[in-house]
Amino acid sequence: MTYHLKSRDIIALGFMTFALFVGAGNIIFPPMVGLQAGEHVWTAALGFLVTAVGLPVLTIVAIARVGGGIDSLSSPIGRRAGILLATVCYLAVGPLFATPRTTTVSFEVGIAPLTGMGDMPLFIYSLVYFALVIGISLYPGKLLDTVGHVLAPVKIIALLILAAGAVLWPAGGLSTATEAYQNAAFSNGFVNGYLTMDTLASLVFGIVIVNAARSRGVTESRLLTRYTIWAGLIAGIGLTIIYLALFHLGSDSANLVDQKANGAAILHAYVAHTFGGAGSFFLAALIFLACLVTAVGLTCACAEFFSQYLPLSYRSLVFILGLFSMVVSNLGLSHLIQISIPVLTAIYPPCIALVVLSFTRPWWNNSTRVIAPAMLISLLFGIIDGIKASAISDMLPGWAAKLPLADQGLAWLLPTVAMIVITAIWDKAAGRQVTSAAH
Repeated sequence: MTYHLKSRDIIALGFMTFALFVGAGNIIFPPMVGLQAGEHVWTAALGFLVTAVGLPVLTIVAIARVGGGIDSLSSPIGRRAGILLATVCYLAVGPLFATPRTTTVSFEVGIAPLTGMGDMPLFIYSLVYFALVIGISLYPGKLLDTVGHVLAPVKIIALLILAAGAVLWPAGGLSTATEAYQNAAFSNGFVNGYLTMDTLASLVFGIVIVNAARSRGVTESRLLTRYTIWAGLIAGIGLTIIYLALFHLGSDSANLVDQKANGAAILHAYVAHTFGGAGSFFLAALIFLACLVTAVGLTCACAEFFSQYLPLSYRSLVFILGLFSMVVSNLGLSHLIQISIPVLTAIYPPCIALVVLSFTRPWWNNSTRVIAPAMLISLLFGIIDGIKASAISDMLPGWAAKLPLADQGLAWLLPTVAMIVITAIWDKAAGRQVTSAAH
């Protein structure tokens, strides 16, 4: 017997996917870009939407087409390289950056205004926060019920109230664009979209979405693909609406905050200005809920992945990942963002190359010949971009700054396209020889 999802379950799956995505970065980076982009806000927003909505939805579609896992998507680069890529993605969006960031953002927005920015309040908060994350993550089969039907709708309503406020009651005072946005608004928005980590999260969440559909008895791969794509599209529409409102909120906040303010400070200033004291509690509850749902999704996905390769049970890994994330979260938000920017700038390009080229696999005699070299080149030039964005940028030789698009953080783009053209010609010339078993 073939099980189909009811319409309400498909919508719940879409809401769950949206709720998994909307975490810390999604709420704090758009206002920041909006404030810094000023009169160029919509050009920057377009660049941001490409990497923060377009690519994640494309990734979910790509993963759904190959059966729901990063391992299937990365098969053209071989099993070992695929496992290494998956491990890096899971660690980045899991215990090293994204999961701890959900804690620090929700603390800085909701709790710090009441307790101050001390180490002890953050430590106590992170203990309570991760006790909840671990508790919910221990029951992954109930995610569609706990997240899709309960937490996600509450989170979406709260986000819509914030979005409506930003549109209906702007704080007034359009900011003046910083030099970076005056010169290259689109590419700055594009690179800032990396910081949401949503393309990496899509590589990770693909399997969570598929498993949520399976928990309702759906087993046919054609249906699983269709439902996963629907979930990705619903999430993409939701993200676009929220982002546009948050860009508008940021660009209109010049009178409230200094232009160097981070997204958490901008949001807090706007909500306090527009909604008063009650607004601060509302924002605290919204950010807490948004971050908690994302942390649960990431913890479930990471534990699921690492349980395949380590001699540890899913439940043991939930505890280990939760505790490790808690320790890292106590570094504080600014430190976490500082460390994560160079790493994300380096690892995003090969992931983008993998996702985009996965749609071209039927075109090649052997997809390994095209995809593996393109990913390698994008990684090498991505590392140069990453070093440039880090504290050790002085180590780079002079020629690195003169690379095409290097000033926009996109030095990897043209070499990757050139490599794809060269390997495509090679693939057509070489024909269908017996080469890689990964094809």
